[in-house]
Amino acid sequence: MSDAFYSTGSWQPLAGQEEPFLEAWTEFSSWAGSQPGAAGAAVLARDLRDPDRFISFMPWESLDAIQAWKAHDEFKQRMSGVQEFVDKFAPTETEVVARARRTA
Repeated sequence: MSDAFYSTGSWQPLAGQEEPFLEAWTEFSSWAGSQPGAAGAAVLARDLRDPDRFISFMPWESLDAIQAWKAHDEFKQRMSGVQEFVDKFAPTETEVVARARRTA
């Protein structure tokens, strides 16, 4: 699987800062997608049960690729550009362990 690993995050922007957060997240994630080992575009989704919360996920070729991205010289600076608009953030890395087959 070329996208067996995902970096994910749960984000809650500061009150009144949703638009700047979305802009900063988009810029940060575009940069992330250009890094070695990125296996596709990042996605940000709004939680429909808690509209102040967003979930992001981005596929990677390996856990090593995620770790290298997070160790990149620019990572902290670029992430801080998003964090300035965030009240709560919980990141994690995941590994795909199963996929459902599509049926007709």
